[in-house]
Order: sequence, then C-alpha cells, then structure tokens
Amino acid sequence: MAYHQGYGGQGSKHRGRGPLVPPAPDPHQLFDDTSAGFPHAQGTPASGIDMGFNTLLADPMANVAVAYGSSIASQSKDIVHKEIHRFMSVNRLKYFFAVDTAYVTKKLALLLFPYAHQNWEVRYSRDTPLTPRQDINAPDLYIPSMAFITYILLAGIALGLQQRFSPEVLGMCASTAFVWVIIEVLALLLSLYLVTVQSDLTPFDLLAFSGYKYVGMILAVLGGLLFGSDGYYVALAWTSCALMYFLARSLRMKLHPSLVPDGMGHPRGGGRGQTYVTLGAAACQPLIVYWLTFHLVR
Repeated sequence: MAYHQGYGGQGSKHRGRGPLVPPAPDPHQLFDDTSAGFPHAQGTPASGIDMGFNTLLADPMANVAVAYGSSIASQSKDIVHKEIHRFMSVNRLKYFFAVDTAYVTKKLALLLFPYAHQNWEVRYSRDTPLTPRQDINAPDLYIPSMAFITYILLAGIALGLQQRFSPEVLGMCASTAFVWVIIEVLALLLSLYLVTVQSDLTPFDLLAFSGYKYVGMILAVLGGLLFGSDGYYVALAWTSCALMYFLARSLRMKLHPSLVPDGMGHPRGGGRGQTYVTLGAAACQPLIVYWLTFHLVR
C-alpha cells in the first residue's frame, strides 16, 4: 500500500527532522535587525536625558551660569556664617563663663558694696580684654544665669508660703523676668544708636550688666521672707543704690562718646549722650527690681 507524501511517509519524516531555515533577508534592508535579541527596557528615555545633560554641560554659557551660581551661593553662605559668629560666637560666649570661685566671691561683694572700689577700668592684653577670672571689672554671664535660676526657685518658695503656687504663676514670673532684661538690652542698643555713642559694648556685655539685677532681687525677696515688708524695703533700697552706683561706674568706663572736633580743634560735646545713657540705665534698675519682686512679698 502506497502512502501519500504528505501523510507519514519518508518525505514527512525528513521534513520534521530537518533544521530550521531562517527567512530570506530583505534585499532592501541596509542593517540587520537585532532587536529580537535585546528586549526593550522600560527606561529607554534615559538615554535622551543623558544626551541632553551632556549637551547642556558642553555649552560654554551654561558652564558660566553654573559657576556664577555656585560662587553666589558660596558668598551668601560666608556672609550668613559671619553674621552668626558676630552675634552668637561660641568663643565669645565662652569668654563670659570663664570664671572661678574667687572671681564669683569678689564680684558678689562688688555688687553689694561697690563704694570702696577704686579702679573700674577693664584690663587688656594685646588688645584683648582679660577674662573675668583675671579681671574683676570684666562682665560675665555666669552670675546673672545662676542668679536668674535662684530667683525663680526663691519665687516658687515665696508663692508656696503664700498658698499661691502653681506652675502657671511660676512660669509667668520666669518669663516676665527674662523679657524685661531683653527689653532693657534692646533699649540700651537703641539708645546707643540714636545718640551716636561709640563704644565697644556688645549685646553680651549689656546682657551681663542687665542681669546683675537678679542678685539684688534675690536679696530683696529674702529680706521680705525673713523680716516682712520692712526687711523687703530696706533690702530693696540698699541693693538698688548699690546696683545704680555699680552700673554708672562700669558703663562710664565702657562708653566712649563720638567726639568730632570743630574748626578750633575742640570737641563738640559728645559726652552728653554718654551721660544720658549711663544715668538712664542706672535709674531704671530700682523700678525694674521693684516691679519684679513686690508681688512676692506680703
């Protein structure tokens, strides 16, 4: 029986086992198609972005613009750092806390008994003021900081003895005492600017001088707690007078009026601004001390 070539014959077996013949290439195709061996990736547009970025960098004007922007950013950063170090320099702040036990003892005695002190001039070493531990006339922030904390604790005790203690009232006492010192410092800075007084006072110096009033406030509250209202007013009067004298003598050595000579070579009276600022700062101390302490004594 004969089999047809298309059904199971030898021709069909030869056709099934033979190699696959690739399709004939298109005579009009210039390059081989290799896309079948390289599947398309989802991020194919990245090559276009890279080409655009390289083209941008290759542009001379773009390079100049990038360099100019970098220089402006660097200059702005330097200016910001300079201003920060001007007002909040860490090294400058360390200077005001360079104290020891001997200095604290002598400074507290000077704040309470300033009348016998003779030399109020701040000493310098190579145009740099000596640290507080080396010069008793140098301002510091250690005593004001510790006195502020002590005042808050003493205020809490006074309020507790009067059955008026609460966290809100104590927080109000602390914030009020701090805000008044900040207002005083800003007022002094504004006064120095308005009267055109040339001085080497910094905001830290003014903060230190303004913070010394906390020592008098502590003694006034202690006098009221121990001896009643009479003790309070006696302590308030003594500490206020001592604080005024201390500030007047200290600021007098720190403030330097702007003396502009006239045609005859004589100064044009620049000392009035110095006198007004000094007396005004000293005269405000008893008022602020009384305002911050009178409600703690009954």
